[in-house]
Amino acid sequence: MTTKFNELLEQFHAYLASIDDALVRDAVARIGWTMPARQLDPRPLACLRHLDRATELAPPAAKPLVQLLAERRDELHWGQTYGESDFGKAFIDNYGWLEMFGTRGHFANEAVAAGLLILGPDIVYPDHHHLAEEIYIPLTGGTDWRMGEGGFHRREAGEVVHHASNVNHAMRTVKEPLLALYIWRGGPLAAKSTITGRATQGRD
Repeated sequence: MTTKFNELLEQFHAYLASIDDALVRDAVARIGWTMPARQLDPRPLACLRHLDRATELAPPAAKPLVQLLAERRDELHWGQTYGESDFGKAFIDNYGWLEMFGTRGHFANEAVAAGLLILGPDIVYPDHHHLAEEIYIPLTGGTDWRMGEGGFHRREAGEVVHHASNVNHAMRTVKEPLLALYIWRGGPLAAKSTITGRATQGRD
């Protein structure tokens, strides 16, 4: 089945294929890129306003993907794992994710999930962990990332950030929003993440 989102999936694939990293190459090679499409209703979120700035910040290799994402933003089904009662209205108004493919994304894949995460400026995504292995590639720079017992470290656009199974990790934006590509594999694709000692349904 062809859909209007095939071009977005192709750009997603093309960007991943351009990353010179052994872990990413392995992940890309293991994905079956011919996937059946799902018909999902559009679900825009407040955080999508940050895509204009993300387009300006994206490096050349990621710009075609980010520009197309920004153009199609209101047609896509965006998700949020949390509500205002979890982290407050400021967080919710600046947070959301798009599952490009997976068990509930725009394209069906039972083996791996991948998509994009948005965080607005001055937001802390608190420590959390999950069974699935996670690969992140920030498409904007200037965000601080923490893993395990270490402190926060600044990551730039195009860096590969790897979170092994059940390793605590957190993100903290500063002046600029974060747009990051993620891949989940090797565990339940819609399992519970544990945040500050409590289980929360969903993923990044």
